[in-house]
Amino acid sequence: MDLATALDVADWRRRTHDLYETVRETSAPAEAWDRWRAGRDAMFRGHPASPLQAADRPGFDGLVLPDYDPAWRFETVIEEAEPAHLDVPTGTDGVVPFDRVGVVRLGDLGTLDVWWLSSYGNGLFIPVKDASAGRPGGTYGGGRYLIDTGKGADLGTRGADVVVDLNFAYNPSCAYDPAWACPLAPPGNTLRAEVPVGERVFNTDY
Repeated sequence: MDLATALDVADWRRRTHDLYETVRETSAPAEAWDRWRAGRDAMFRGHPASPLQAADRPGFDGLVLPDYDPAWRFETVIEEAEPAHLDVPTGTDGVVPFDRVGVVRLGDLGTLDVWWLSSYGNGLFIPVKDASAGRPGGTYGGGRYLIDTGKGADLGTRGADVVVDLNFAYNPSCAYDPAWACPLAPPGNTLRAEVPVGERVFNTDY
């Protein structure tokens, strides 16, 4: 990575942190989501570190997201879970280690494992894969991310509860450019139901 690229990526992460700080400071969830969507669209459209491929940028008019639906927002405690370890090989970051630190319950949808990134930077990580993954008009086949505190994606807490809002589910960079290699959702982060909110498939070619 050259200096210019490194500075661009650092700025992207800085702006991501700032965007999620705005989300946490906005009391109305739907309004917070509107700001999040507008902020991500602006970053994808004009930031030099956008994960969009060059061919996709000229015609880009926004990420594909359904309207906000409050039924898919949860405030839930992180429960303890049996320890588990996950080593995720990637083409860009080597082997990324995760340790399971708990689970969250999302009503009738089931549970999602909560992981801790056990390498430099650390952070909580909650990916999700739903029943529409990989289907036409559905979600990215490898799953999406809900929380990745190491990179600033953090919806905050309400008392002892963590906010898990599926409307904020977003695609990893590899959903926009196959040159990226991203940790994908393991079995404990797979839901049987379809989740009709959050970012959808952007480009069906990858």
